[in-house]
Amino acid sequence: MSTHQRILILDYGSQVTQLIARRVREAGVYCEIHPGDVDDAFIDDQPGLQGIILSGSHASAYSDDSMKVPAGVFKAGVPVLGICYGMQSMAMQLGGKVQWSDHREFGYAEVRARGHTRLLEGIEDFITTEGHGMLKVWMSHGDKVTKLPPGFKLMASTDSCPIAGMADEERGFYAVQFHPEVTHTIQGEAMLTRFVRNICGCTGDWNMPDYVSEAIERIRTQVGRDQVILGLSGGVDSSVAAALIHKAIGDQLTCVFVDHGLLRLNEAQQVMTTFADHFGMKVIHVDASAQFMGKLVGVADPEAKRKIIGKEFVEVFQVEAGKLSHARWLAQGTIYPDVIESAGAKTGKAAAIKSHHNVGGLPDTLNLKLLEPLRELFKDEVRKLGVALGLPPAMVYRHPFPGPGLGVRILGEVKHEYAELLRRADAIFIEELRKTVDPVSGKNWYDLTSQAFAVFLPVKSVGVMGDGRTYDYVVALRAVQTSDFMTADWAELPYSLLKKVSGRIINEVRGINRVTYDVSSKPPATIEWE
Repeated sequence: MSTHQRILILDYGSQVTQLIARRVREAGVYCEIHPGDVDDAFIDDQPGLQGIILSGSHASAYSDDSMKVPAGVFKAGVPVLGICYGMQSMAMQLGGKVQWSDHREFGYAEVRARGHTRLLEGIEDFITTEGHGMLKVWMSHGDKVTKLPPGFKLMASTDSCPIAGMADEERGFYAVQFHPEVTHTIQGEAMLTRFVRNICGCTGDWNMPDYVSEAIERIRTQVGRDQVILGLSGGVDSSVAAALIHKAIGDQLTCVFVDHGLLRLNEAQQVMTTFADHFGMKVIHVDASAQFMGKLVGVADPEAKRKIIGKEFVEVFQVEAGKLSHARWLAQGTIYPDVIESAGAKTGKAAAIKSHHNVGGLPDTLNLKLLEPLRELFKDEVRKLGVALGLPPAMVYRHPFPGPGLGVRILGEVKHEYAELLRRADAIFIEELRKTVDPVSGKNWYDLTSQAFAVFLPVKSVGVMGDGRTYDYVVALRAVQTSDFMTADWAELPYSLLKKVSGRIINEVRGINRVTYDVSSKPPATIEWE
């Protein structure tokens, strides 16, 4: 457990609670998310507690079965910030009133800041002709506070929500009906930074250089002289975990890299070059492509493919781990969002949160203790750690790649022929994205997109090449831009770039004669096709 100053975030089931934590971390302050109904003893036991944030929720604060804020929150002697549902619960439990609103607010709103509170003072997006400071925010609520609790004053309002913010500055209690954690609230980052740094008094002691030395010392203390085994996928999380553990214990770490035949072009070679040659790590390279591809024959259902690939990975890894009888620890690249999602799934406090099983769900029969050195970090922090450890930026900032690899980017049955065609088409797409620079931003289009890849469609279309007729396969290009991957817009790539990519794929990848571009946003579509 971290010994830094901390902010405790209590989660009541909002889909954007993780964004609160990311904003707090970006302010240089350590924070943790826990279910909203923890007991008072848990709050009392929080080391270095400087403040508490109450999240939003899909529930109603006045519902009989809704979660109540632990009484210990308001007795902890630290500032508290309630957001949306958190504000409503704070109001009800401290003597105010909340009721259903006949005018719900979902989306953009303009809020008038009132009362010159410490939280909002000097923070505004524009000033009206009457001299009122206004904020551009994002609302998502059907209920509203109709009576302030004793000791609170009005902090913000809209025409349809007269109490859009409230504050009891003597006790350090603040609450807003809007969501400062989302990017749509323009001054949201400033508000959360003001709360954790100025009101809670956090000094900003959460930074990556300090974390590296702390993590190394923690790994050495935890592992001692034992041997560690790690399933290296080549993805960001397992790669950074490998680099960090190796820096801490050197040759006590053995990595197992399983090639299932569904990796990107030259990826196995790149992984071995980076980790075995450049970093001098012990890496066992297992080429199990024939084994995986054999198991996938005739399987077209996406979930069935995922389960087969995951199960096969476990079996291959278990065989290799069995050869390393001296290993006592299993290292995994579990990161903080995985921990949050698993906790939410177990407690049932959040809506539609997935279970997390790292490395395909490794069995207890391995009889290994678990080592998860990244479990306190968000993805962007993992990337910063990777750079600090000397991993190539091109690897650290690579776009997300699904665990089943190309297996879920080949629609329907997976065949060796399809994988080879897709590998080459995808490589061309990524290469051109990296080479093409946007003149306005000065960045290349790979960096301007959050995720980009090609999808193989198992259908053929008629084409003409030279003087002959062709009847070949189709690939679709997909590129999206997003800040959180919960929603995403399709990237408006330049026509000239798409034209070049299409031309290269059709001319260089024999077997493909048609290229399409996916212009679907999330929602209603997902980022991946399967």
